Amino acid sequence: MSSLRADSARVRAQMLDAARARIASGDLELPMNAIAKDAGVGVGTMYRHFATRRVLLETLAADSYAALIAEARAAAENPDVAAGLAGLLRAALRCQLDDAALAEVLASSSYECAETLELGRELGEVSLQVLTRARAAGVIRDDVTADDMRRLTCGIRRAVDSGDDSDGTAADRYLDVVLKGLRP
Repeated sequence: MSSLRADSARVRAQMLDAARARIASGDLELPMNAIAKDAGVGVGTMYRHFATRRVLLETLAADSYAALIAEARAAAENPDVAAGLAGLLRAALRCQLDDAALAEVLASSSYECAETLELGRELGEVSLQVLTRARAAGVIRDDVTADDMRRLTCGIRRAVDSGDDSDGTAADRYLDVVLKGLRP
């Protein structure tokens, strides 16, 4: 029985590696048939592990999502409230720029996987802590929500991706503009 589990884990890892390779090459469509072929498995095996393309995408993003939550917790504990807010937004943007799967997941308003729902709940909870502290300190407008921050970082990521950023300064420049706009 344990050899079947080990074999199943190996096959799952092969499929995830094949999907990551597609994303690394710029293919966010994640065609299940092609990924199964790339992984050397049948398409039925692919669908047994990942019922939909969306489930596959969320699975690929899970580690980066958890890392973002850890960064958000650090931002919430930062004694400098303004730096904590900026740190959260910078972390959210950096994580999206580093992981296209996470960027796609965060850009969506709904999730299919229970794990992703839990990660989203955790991030929302920690983001709200950062916002509450920032409001109390007069660092951010009262009408800004955690979902606004998610949408803004997703928008900045798209803005960075939409043009030439050969000098690597666009993300910081755009984020600075947004941070100034968030002030009361």
